[in-house]
Amino acid sequence: MANMTARDVQAAGIAPMTPGERLRVEVLRTVESLRARGLEDELVLQALFPRTILPPEVLETLTSALISGGHVILFGPPGSGKTSLAKDLWALFPKKVLVVEDCPVQDDPLSLVDPNFSRTSPPCPFCKTKYAGISYTDLREFRAGDVDPAKVPVREGFLREGHGFARLQGSSEVFPDNLTGTINLHKLEELGDPTSPLVLEPGKLIQANRGLLIVDEVGKLPVGTQNVLLQALQEGTVSPAKSRETFPAAFVAISTSNLTDLDNITEPLSDRLQNVYVGFNREHHKNRAIVDLALATRPLTAMFPEIFLEAGVHLVEEWRRGTGEIFELSEVGSNRTMIDIALRSEAYATLGGNKTPVVGVEDFKKGALDAMLGHIRARGGDSYAQDEKTVQEFLKKQFGEAMHRAGLEYWCTFFAANLKRDKSEAKRILEECRQVVKMPSSDRARYPKFARFAEYAASREKLRGRPGGPDIAMTAFSLLQDMEVFECAEEK
Repeated sequence: MANMTARDVQAAGIAPMTPGERLRVEVLRTVESLRARGLEDELVLQALFPRTILPPEVLETLTSALISGGHVILFGPPGSGKTSLAKDLWALFPKKVLVVEDCPVQDDPLSLVDPNFSRTSPPCPFCKTKYAGISYTDLREFRAGDVDPAKVPVREGFLREGHGFARLQGSSEVFPDNLTGTINLHKLEELGDPTSPLVLEPGKLIQANRGLLIVDEVGKLPVGTQNVLLQALQEGTVSPAKSRETFPAAFVAISTSNLTDLDNITEPLSDRLQNVYVGFNREHHKNRAIVDLALATRPLTAMFPEIFLEAGVHLVEEWRRGTGEIFELSEVGSNRTMIDIALRSEAYATLGGNKTPVVGVEDFKKGALDAMLGHIRARGGDSYAQDEKTVQEFLKKQFGEAMHRAGLEYWCTFFAANLKRDKSEAKRILEECRQVVKMPSSDRARYPKFARFAEYAASREKLRGRPGGPDIAMTAFSLLQDMEVFECAEEK
């Protein structure tokens, strides 16, 4: 595609598209491709957002909003996956675009030569001057018909950070200039022309032109800043306060908000955003998958028995059921806490100084306490002390129950899936395991009943990237024995 012009683009029959239309086409193309591979609808939706595990109805609502071409606000409790979901959207967004060769804001060449498209997606002041002959002080209105398509050079570009993608963290310190841009003094000195649009250092809205803008915690933005964002959502343009020019700022906006900040979003801005509630998963296996997904990107250095990973998820799930919407404690039940329980527990095991560290009960207990206390929103000495007491009392009451549930699931899965509920075989395995646990590791391979349990235990530990074997089986069996879960063999 070397030496292309806007005339070549028109001759190729390439239709102009807004960022929302391009995202719609990409979503539908990806969905069709996934369905062609035989995936069911729920798996198709999950495949669109591979790094975020959420209930299918949430993903379906979001996908519908994207296909409709709207801007979105993801709201829900802290740590439910809103920001992760927004990042997945950027990964999904089509990156390849055709741009005017030397345009500082990546103008679509069709915005210069297509009369209909230029009305909704006008070109930047630089391109108007260079290709339509309109000076910065000229009062003439830009008309696409005045531009010769053969004289507009075009290149293939790729959207990236600052050029089609921008991210903004909401706070009271984010002023309108952060969104619209500021005067670059170095460029002003170099050009010597304060009216030139080239002296503008693009803000977040212009940086996101033709792509995606992510606004975390949009409700924390000052009202004046929200109004600047609103103009871009309404018109696809932005007018910097210190410039006489209007710049293109057409993008898809994905914003996030916690429930407590929703009332701070102005009504006009709220009306421009389609609501998608992002809550916690109610299915245990999906919560567990969140932990596994996080640990897959950070391999653990200590052996982490499966039972503890399961118990950590059970603890957070029980916390969610019991605490309601207490603001200071809302993040204790977050997905981040589930992940941090594993990381903090492993840290304690590693600090133990063993050559091959293994997470033990005390490591897990301290890791769970640290992770949950670490997500309290401290609001003062007395408030924190009360919240700390609440967490400690919860763990004192629920720790043993979470461990027992995890252990019961571990043994019962083996009993049902591997032993086909054969009580006699289960008893023989238990008897042999109790003998083997007292023996040196070199003698354990001679016992076939124990080997059967060891094979199962090794398969359960594969997600941690550790090699399976008798040592893992003995660790798991000892935990199960301490938790007295083997009555499942008689009850089932």
